[in-house]
Amino acid sequence: MSFDPLAEAHRQWSSRWPEHADHMAAVTSVMRAQQLLLSRIEALLKPHGITFAAYEALRLLAFTREGRLPMGKMGERLMVHPASVTNVISRLEGRGLVTRSPSPHDRRVVLATITPEGRALVEDATATLHEAGFALSELSRPEARAVIDALQTLRASVGDAERATP
Repeated sequence: MSFDPLAEAHRQWSSRWPEHADHMAAVTSVMRAQQLLLSRIEALLKPHGITFAAYEALRLLAFTREGRLPMGKMGERLMVHPASVTNVISRLEGRGLVTRSPSPHDRRVVLATITPEGRALVEDATATLHEAGFALSELSRPEARAVIDALQTLRASVGDAERATP
């Protein structure tokens, strides 16, 4: 790419509001990186017939001891609105990858449970993501670690997480 719109925006901001240019460019760069990474991840998952949101839901369920979680807990752990979890789980349920049932302990709580087909699919999809370095194979492990550290600092600065190493 010979023309970088982000560099041009930074140049324009620097000439008008130099004290704000770096912060504007930081936000814009993070947003653009998110778009690019999501596009790459979605392309890797497409042959498996799932979106990244579906992958995250299946992976979360597969990580649990019993393969199930309350839908509300899933929203908390995935950091998404409950309606988003309901939508993703409904699509996965329609494909036989997840089932939903009331909790035996509290009928108001709905449990999502991964099926054997869902478990097989998420393991295959995970292998694909591992092989592709989660779409970041161009980064070395130390470079990936630097990204984690920088974004952890950013997240802490906006109140999302304590400043700690994942």
